[in-house]
Amino acid sequence: MSKKIESNPKDDGFRMPGEFEPHEGCWMIWPERTDNFRLGAKPAQAAFADVAHALSKYEPVTMLVSKSQYSAAKEVLEPQIRVIEMSTDDAWVRDTGPTFVINDVTGEVRGVDWRFNAWGGLLDGLYFPWDQDDKVARKICDIERKDYYSLEEFVLEGGSIHVDGEGTLIVTETCLLHESRNPQLTKNEIEETLKQYLNVEKIIWLPEGIYLDETNEHVDNIIHYVAPGKVVLAWTDDVNDPQHAMSLKAYEMLTGTTDAKGRSLEVFKLHIPNTVLVTQEESEGVDIVDGTKPRDEGDRQAASYANFYIANGAVILPVFNDEQYDKLAIDTLQRAMPDHRIVPVYAREILLGGGNIHCITQQQPKG
Repeated sequence: MSKKIESNPKDDGFRMPGEFEPHEGCWMIWPERTDNFRLGAKPAQAAFADVAHALSKYEPVTMLVSKSQYSAAKEVLEPQIRVIEMSTDDAWVRDTGPTFVINDVTGEVRGVDWRFNAWGGLLDGLYFPWDQDDKVARKICDIERKDYYSLEEFVLEGGSIHVDGEGTLIVTETCLLHESRNPQLTKNEIEETLKQYLNVEKIIWLPEGIYLDETNEHVDNIIHYVAPGKVVLAWTDDVNDPQHAMSLKAYEMLTGTTDAKGRSLEVFKLHIPNTVLVTQEESEGVDIVDGTKPRDEGDRQAASYANFYIANGAVILPVFNDEQYDKLAIDTLQRAMPDHRIVPVYAREILLGGGNIHCITQQQPKG
């Protein structure tokens, strides 16, 4: 069993590594909500399986599955995928799972258990209840026998933070300063908590994220650290698209500042796909349930290539059968990460559920 640590990672010499650092493995959650994923979640399950199989060629993958879906998932997933039964409320483990932190001297890995309120709680959360999702981080730490830090009141999703592993954190103001997260805290108090629990020295606050992102514009959908001092930024050349102004603000912020080490940031522009709209068929395939955000025909989805996953030696990249921009995204990422293989996975069904490739990295201990 793991135990709760009554201190903080910074004081104990632990830091959050960058996603590009070596992994011991990664975690995913099997989708099944029929009020979020269409046609009984079967198309989404096939897409999640594709991601897991692609990932498993580069690092161990663990899939968390509910009791009712366990046999079905085992039937679909290849034998190298570890399947563990766990109760959850939805499939977004990057947001509900622990943030792993590592001590570079001892090699010990611990978890950070933030509070989760379904991206907004009773104010503008996406579903209710969310109590099972709020337990995921502690359960994963128990399974892996990793001690953990737990914040009793501080709400944070893993997709709302991106670090370089060397003292710099990037976030969005629209998310972390939203009234549905930690309204009792000032911006400075939020910064101090993040500095203590991620062991960072500098926080870069981007004004906004991706247009219409229902997470209140998570940072993981607009930028991605690919190495210290190097980020990719979701971009559009279309000045009439609302995303252009949002991405331009981010670009000016990123290129006009330095990181914790005093470096200027190298920014790769990663053009977003053509607008993805929910079709009538896709909308009608989702169950309507009170308290859950509907998927209406014509809704624009927060489609972005920046929400990829860096595995050991590969990048698992969401693509959308976009003849104009899929290939450009692959080429851009290959320039940004020349030592990684770019592995595209069709992700429309995941996007329709409100997210993108969602994994949590379990860091590789030293030794």
